[in-house]
Amino acid sequence: MYAELCTDEHEFAGLGPAWTRLHRRCSAATPFQSHAWLHSWWLSYGSPGRLRIVLVREGGELLAAAPLTLVRSPLPALVPLGGAISDHADVLIDDKRADHAAVALTSALFTLARTALIDFRGVRPGAAVERVFDLWRGPRRRVADSLCLELPAHPMDELLTRLPPARAQRVRAKIRKLGRLGVEPRAVPHDEVGTALRTMLDLHRLQWQGRTVTPEHLRPRFHEHLVRSLGPMVRSGDAVVTEFRVDGDVLAVDVTLLSRQLACAYLYGAHPRLRSLKVDVATMLLHACAELASAGGHQVLSMLRGTEAYKLHWRPEAVANQRLLLARRRTAPLLSAVVCDVAARSRGKELVRRHRQRAAAG
Repeated sequence: MYAELCTDEHEFAGLGPAWTRLHRRCSAATPFQSHAWLHSWWLSYGSPGRLRIVLVREGGELLAAAPLTLVRSPLPALVPLGGAISDHADVLIDDKRADHAAVALTSALFTLARTALIDFRGVRPGAAVERVFDLWRGPRRRVADSLCLELPAHPMDELLTRLPPARAQRVRAKIRKLGRLGVEPRAVPHDEVGTALRTMLDLHRLQWQGRTVTPEHLRPRFHEHLVRSLGPMVRSGDAVVTEFRVDGDVLAVDVTLLSRQLACAYLYGAHPRLRSLKVDVATMLLHACAELASAGGHQVLSMLRGTEAYKLHWRPEAVANQRLLLARRRTAPLLSAVVCDVAARSRGKELVRRHRQRAAAG
């Protein structure tokens, strides 16, 4: 078993088949660690000369991988590929060779960390990178990061048992209304994904018109990334793009990303006409996603980051992502700087929250 460092994007492109086999053998993997997603992200967002992918092999087969990129600002750090548009970061480790592969991967990362902090954000509980954290010989810290909301991957009838009876009855009425209006969901085949995603982003822009929208979702590089990554992911069963039609018109498009454990409701676009038809868009999307997740044998239906009110209606479990910081003695000051920054930001948010509470109280 040996480790090597990949810094060449053409070599990264060629890792697709071996990477996909490893992704399938890592039960903790999320959709955001698939080769199609990460390589596409690199083509849209990567900086030339900054690719740093640690690979662990045995007999030519890939047993572990840590997909990283070097950043210089605000301080030298190795951060996971996928960036802010990915809700979870992790490494990949073969379940059957996890002990030995994790040791080899940790040793290679320790060598790589001589001049830069290793900073994993959005680490889901039970992630493969927690093995690396446990084995790390240098300074390390675990701090709280973003919150994700998750439901069990059950059919809608079972999810409704989580709700008070009156609310569950209202949801059933909303689902029946979808049938009366003739709302037809359709899984988009992989060769039509590009057209469906253009429609989704047009609808996404339209639904947020006049309100604050995530700027990145409207940028050409994001569109290019989605088209490039989701076509292969739909073909391999790692994603589903769903159109919702009424009288033949596409009025909503939804993207769900899939891995062994997770079905992730990633992004959607919905026409304002659905509001005029009194369609509950959140119910429509969750109904379709719940059926998809339960039929696919997934364990968790994740609504990903954010605690928006429409998500909380379903009484999901709030799952806290972690931020794992790994350093060596010479880079320990970088780790301390990040921890201090996190603490200061947390304190600032708490002061703002208290100020708003006092203002609301008069």
